[in-house]
Amino acid sequence: MAYAVPAVLVWALLGLLLNIASLSMTALALIVAYGLYYGLVEATSRPGLPAPGRTWQVPAGWVDQPSPWRRSLVWGSLLGPGLATRNPYAGFGLLLLAVASVGNPAAGAIFAAAIGLLHAAGRVLALVRDLRGTPADYLQSVLRSLRWRSLDGFALLFFAGLAAMTIALRL
Repeated sequence: MAYAVPAVLVWALLGLLLNIASLSMTALALIVAYGLYYGLVEATSRPGLPAPGRTWQVPAGWVDQPSPWRRSLVWGSLLGPGLATRNPYAGFGLLLLAVASVGNPAAGAIFAAAIGLLHAAGRVLALVRDLRGTPADYLQSVLRSLRWRSLDGFALLFFAGLAAMTIALRL
């Protein structure tokens, strides 16, 4: 709950604001460019520009407080939406463009809220998984990360193609 509520609220607000501005065609063009570049970089494991995002993490002093309620509030508010902390995959950046491409404020808010809820659920499931792991599991997580990066690249290429087809149909 501490992750889901902030994530849904933040993403829904973004969906509303990005779609009031009527950026759908611009967002679609950016999806094509972004998806092609980062899709090729990640799918082929070639060096390239790092995925857009933040390297900032939650400062230890913010969560080392004795109150579990405060710790949940801080972690949930910052990690749930995923916008204030590092996301290692370029696909996350495409989500904002996808929200902006909807073209309808109400639909954009609903679509974005669903993204927020799914992102928060993914963060929680990863935390639960990590709590059960051992230090020996670290190497396996690195190997899984490489596989996920490649899959992220192919997904970016797929959505770049989908956006290009949408643009062609609208012209």
